[in-house]
Amino acid sequence: MAQAGRQGSRAGPACGPEALARYFRVLGDPTRLRIAEALLEGERTVSELAALLAAPQSRVSNHLACLKWCRVAEAERRGREVVYRITDPRVGEVIGLARSLAAGHAGHLASCRRI
Repeated sequence: MAQAGRQGSRAGPACGPEALARYFRVLGDPTRLRIAEALLEGERTVSELAALLAAPQSRVSNHLACLKWCRVAEAERRGREVVYRITDPRVGEVIGLARSLAAGHAGHLASCRRI
């Protein structure tokens, strides 16, 4: 019940478990995670991300569309190019915290067959 009173807090409206689980699913894909980490370093185009990830541009575009839809990333047209960036630097904090939590269990997590 204490969670209901937090709606007006700095964090904004309460986020139910379904929405929060989807947020983690957005960052739970290895390609999207790598894209997010690259964008945390600075703005990039699709072709720059494709080269960095050694992935087809169409795959990168698909993942960027997901990141944009879920408001993790945003795009800006600059002439003929579209440049992508992370919408909120706290995404980096989430990734960093998750990385530190998972570090001691990386081998075990890699062998998980339940997810």
